[in-house]
Amino acid sequence: MAQEFKNYIAGDWVAGDAAIENRNPSDLSDLIGHFAQASAAQLDSALDAAHAAQREWAAYPLERKQNVLMAIGNELMARAEELGTLLSREEGKPFAEGKGEVFRAGQFFTYYAAEVLRQIGDTADSVRPGVEIDVRREPVGVVAVISPWNFPTATASWKIAPALAFGNAVIWKPANLTPASAHALTEIISRQDIPKGLFNLVMGSGGSVGQRLVESTGVNAISFTGSVPVGKGIAAAAIQNLTKVQMEMGSKNALAVMDDADLDLAVALALGGAFGGTGQKCTASSRLVVHEGIHDAFVDKLVAGAQAMVVDHALKDGTQIGPVVSEGQLNENLAWVEKGRSEGAELACGGERLNRDTEGYYMSPGVFLNTTNQMEINREEMFAPLTSVIKVGSYDEALSVVNDTRFGLTSGIVTQSLARATHFRRNARTGVVTVNLPTAGTDYHVPFGGRGESSYGAREQGSYAAEFYTTVKTAYISAGTPE
Repeated sequence: MAQEFKNYIAGDWVAGDAAIENRNPSDLSDLIGHFAQASAAQLDSALDAAHAAQREWAAYPLERKQNVLMAIGNELMARAEELGTLLSREEGKPFAEGKGEVFRAGQFFTYYAAEVLRQIGDTADSVRPGVEIDVRREPVGVVAVISPWNFPTATASWKIAPALAFGNAVIWKPANLTPASAHALTEIISRQDIPKGLFNLVMGSGGSVGQRLVESTGVNAISFTGSVPVGKGIAAAAIQNLTKVQMEMGSKNALAVMDDADLDLAVALALGGAFGGTGQKCTASSRLVVHEGIHDAFVDKLVAGAQAMVVDHALKDGTQIGPVVSEGQLNENLAWVEKGRSEGAELACGGERLNRDTEGYYMSPGVFLNTTNQMEINREEMFAPLTSVIKVGSYDEALSVVNDTRFGLTSGIVTQSLARATHFRRNARTGVVTVNLPTAGTDYHVPFGGRGESSYGAREQGSYAAEFYTTVKTAYISAGTPE
């Protein structure tokens, strides 16, 4: 019998009304476990407990709160190999990526442990004589965290850690595709010196638990990472209660490769950016905008590099690309391959389902050539190990193509020209810009987020997270005249 893993509600581990099974996408015979699905009544209990616990937590001395976050972070880092193995087993990313994700999640907690002590306000004199002013930030209250499956530990951690650091309670609904990583993180948090009900894990589908959560009047703020349609639905529900919302959604990131680029560097950045994490990441380089002066040489190396990448079991030595997360995702990916072909794009390599020693959702990395920026494969997020090459004739045309999207998360340029790099950094309409680096935002102490349909609300990560997880209070004080 497979183990059944429970929800964590109001300080107790509780079974749900039903359970789902979780299988390894690298090996479908590997059943990780059954995971309880929270009921509506259990969600309501979690919300009630969170409100009471939040008031108690906010009153904790600073160092007591700091110690809690530091302990969570240190345990995650110490157990990165163990928990990274679990993450790779259930989500499908190669072990090195899984281990790295867990370690980075630990760093989020230790960073925000330090932020606990950096919550310093402002003072001012009033325009009225004898009146002083102080401005400080206070917790927003109960935060609903809705996290995705592609970075199940890291993305959740960069939401949970600042929520706790700034004095809030958390209701966490993770993705149903990766519940094991969520349960493991919750188990660590549950053992800390926190009030019962401060942190709650409510596993369940978006249509049931998720919808009830975002519609609740008991939620003060919602932090969501996922698709644009779901994000828009959350925003529509949240506005009914004027609930604060922060959302990271879709993307269609471009890497511009100029004719003066270091060719080997450009190819390495493109391969890693497009196919790292099996292409299942919001920062994936899904559009490669390549200057005609370097196009043919770049394409030759890119296709050869993609064909040489090792696709296999996530925990197998030497694997560079693991399986995609589910059968549904694999079918969507294969449909995008056919869509590209129907639009006139040339599939130079890959884009096929693969068989390996174990039954899983394996797919070879695919490269589309002879594409235009108006093709649907270059307009919509595919979330697949697929990338498209778009040939351009100049730097100006490259920048125009990069910006011709309704998204705006990340973009990058590969060039040896300081002038081009500087102009691109200032004029690319994305929240994150990189120069001679992958299209990614990896540092935890600086803000992350995008423009257009990629993001909505305050930025995540770094000290900028305070804008979302706190509310500002201005106090006027008339002390009178001393006798």
